[in-house]
Amino acid sequence: MEMNDLQARIEQLKKETNAVILAHYYVRDEVQQVADYIGDSFYLSKLATDIEADTIVFCGVSFMGESAKILNPRKRVLMPDASADCPMAHMADIKRINQLREEYEDLAVVCYINSTAELKCCSDVCVTSSNALKIVRTLPNENILFIPDENLGRYIAGQVPEKNFIFNDGFCHVHAGLSADGVKAVKSAHPRAKFLAHPECKPDILALADFIGSTSEIIDFAGRDEAGEYIIGTELGVLYELRAKCPDKKFYPAGDSLRCQDMKTITLEKIVHVMETGENEVHVSDALRSQANTPLTRMLQLAH
Repeated sequence: MEMNDLQARIEQLKKETNAVILAHYYVRDEVQQVADYIGDSFYLSKLATDIEADTIVFCGVSFMGESAKILNPRKRVLMPDASADCPMAHMADIKRINQLREEYEDLAVVCYINSTAELKCCSDVCVTSSNALKIVRTLPNENILFIPDENLGRYIAGQVPEKNFIFNDGFCHVHAGLSADGVKAVKSAHPRAKFLAHPECKPDILALADFIGSTSEIIDFAGRDEAGEYIIGTELGVLYELRAKCPDKKFYPAGDSLRCQDMKTITLEKIVHVMETGENEVHVSDALRSQANTPLTRMLQLAH
């Protein structure tokens, strides 16, 4: 099918199946074009609890569809590509979490939403890059085990010196791929541009940034800021929304590695396929859902 035909078919299927399409900022431009809602992890997880449609087609990676199902157990959640995954979501060891709980009686396990349901089950509260600081400050615990992303954990820890952080060695391979020398070269080529970086970047990258924030916060900053040029230090799918909201501004990639191949596996053809067939439905056992729902729900309460 041609793109226009695919788009028309998707619109038809949405009506026939009472479906809504959620898309993360990192998916392909044409996928964002057909989405009913586009956002980062926090926005989409919060939104999922208010959706009235019978079916959620989640254009993102596996932990996102899993979270949507945990928060909405009675809805059908379909993933256009069942193989789309986030390596960082698996980068924490449950045995080590349990050991640290024994060592620190005042320990709060703070779990980045970019994680598997199994890791969420071992956690006290989930966070996203846009609400982690607020939630960690709210917690009564002095000791914080931050999983799975070390870089986001260190960024938050730097702003909450009164708490003791224990870090995990997980990372986002997309953001970790940026080098300080590479960013300096881009800044040299565009001296009037502000560098906007995601907190999943390494500390030496964040030290070069004019603004640090989640994907949605980067978009908001570019929209309200007076500068006309920006270097973008996050996955480049965000350029679709940046250019739509700021057509008169210029945006430059901070590096060549800022592409999440898992996000890019999602296509219009795959969306049509799962909507026609019902394949790739997300299933979460009642026991797993019950446990993983607790830290997710607490996140939504504390971040309100």
